[in-house]
Amino acid sequence: MSDAQELAERYVAMWNEPDAETRRKAIQELWTEDGLHLLEPPEEIVKRAEEIGVTATLEARGHEELVRRVTRAYDEFVAPGQFVFRPHGEAAALQDMVKLRWEMVPAGGGEVLAVGIDLLLLAPDGRIRTDYQFIEA
Repeated sequence: MSDAQELAERYVAMWNEPDAETRRKAIQELWTEDGLHLLEPPEEIVKRAEEIGVTATLEARGHEELVRRVTRAYDEFVAPGQFVFRPHGEAAALQDMVKLRWEMVPAGGGEVLAVGIDLLLLAPDGRIRTDYQFIEA
């Protein structure tokens, strides 16, 4: 298994982790202390921001904000038992960048409901410095 694929699997597993302390530890192991997660805003947020003359940016910086971001996604999608996240295809690395795809599927099986791509800029120690997340479908 490549280092990029192993990182992708750890990254996706974190979003499914039911234990809050294990999830927090995973975030600390995956991200630098000042790590940044940038999420492509949904179209309705972009439109509203344009209406009021600002740029929409959704971000979580540092371990505490990352814990809140991941926990919020877990609580909304995974905890109720409706959905799980899983890797989608093979991850790829180019120098200090890793590209991975993931998908959200019903917990009991079924059609893919969402697909995303993350571009992870890594720090010299191999942890995530910046995570650019795009929802593709």
